[in-house]
Amino acid sequence: MATYTVAFYEIDREYGGGEEGGWWYDTGTLKRLFKVCKSESAAYAAADRANRLLDHLQRRGRSVSSILYAGGRFHAQVYEGSPPDHYPESRPYYE
Repeated sequence: MATYTVAFYEIDREYGGGEEGGWWYDTGTLKRLFKVCKSESAAYAAADRANRLLDHLQRRGRSVSSILYAGGRFHAQVYEGSPPDHYPESRPYYE
């Protein structure tokens, strides 16, 4: 039987390249495992509750897209099995 993990990631953005005027992509670094659930729906419900609370607590912080952003924003994500240490697992390329 599959298990689903809810994990907290510190989010950021990284520069992808200069194509089409420049592009950025979202990244995350695993900070904490929050919960292991037996069903996918339970995991997404837990992540949704956590993200609503995080949005409320972080509402006054700088946006990740701000040039002045210096970290400190978090987001809950769901993974089947063990979550990766970082996402995306490989750097995206412009096509």
